[in-house]
Amino acid sequence: MLQKIGRLFVIKTPWEAYLIIYALALGATARGSAYLEQYPGWGGKLLFLACTCAVFMAGAKILDCLRHERAAKAISAKDEG
Repeated sequence: MLQKIGRLFVIKTPWEAYLIIYALALGATARGSAYLEQYPGWGGKLLFLACTCAVFMAGAKILDCLRHERAAKAISAKDEG
C-alpha cells in the first residue's frame, strides 16, 4: 500500500515535470512579489530575481534527471535484450 502511495510522488513524464515546474514558478513569483512589497528598491528586485532563478535551476535539474533516467532505462533494456 505504501508503494502505491509512494508512486504518486515520482515524476515519470515530461508533462508531469512541466506541471511541477509551473507550480514552483507560481509560488516563486508570489514570494517574489511579497519581497517587492516588503523590500522596495533594488533589494526586493534582487530577491525576486533570486526566486525566479531558483525555479529555472530546479526545472532544468528535473528535466535533466528525466532524460538521464530514460537513457539509463534504454541502456539496461539494450543489455538485457
